[in-house]
This record gives sequence, C-alpha cells and structure tokens, in this order.
Amino acid sequence: MKENIHPNYKEVKVTCACGETFISGTTRNVDELKVEICSKCHPFYTGKQKLVDSGGRVDKFKKRYGMK
Repeated sequence: MKENIHPNYKEVKVTCACGETFISGTTRNVDELKVEICSKCHPFYTGKQKLVDSGGRVDKFKKRYGMK
C-alpha cells in the first residue's frame, strides 16, 4: 500500500440551520461545517412527512382503465 496518499481525517463540529450541533468526521480542511437540514429537523425522521396524491393520479388511472 502506498504511503502518504490518503487524506487527513478529522473530527469537526456540524451546525444545522435548526440549531442542532453534533460532531462528525470529514476530510475537508475546515473546523466547522454548516448544513441546512439534519436528522432532528428532516421530515423523514420527525414523522411530519406528508404524502400527497398530486392531481388524483390514482383516481385518473382507475377511471381511464375502468377499474373500481
């Protein structure tokens, strides 16, 4: 294995737009990362996700093919 080809891996403080902070690892040359969304505010993890049948696609399909 070649030496000195791997990037330096270090811990950084990650700050979300919602105010949550946590420690993560990165190979970037920064001391702090700022993100827009994290597991504390993402709809998938909070359970506030809304599934919307846009334009009644299922009803249009059933009507088109004569399904009940």
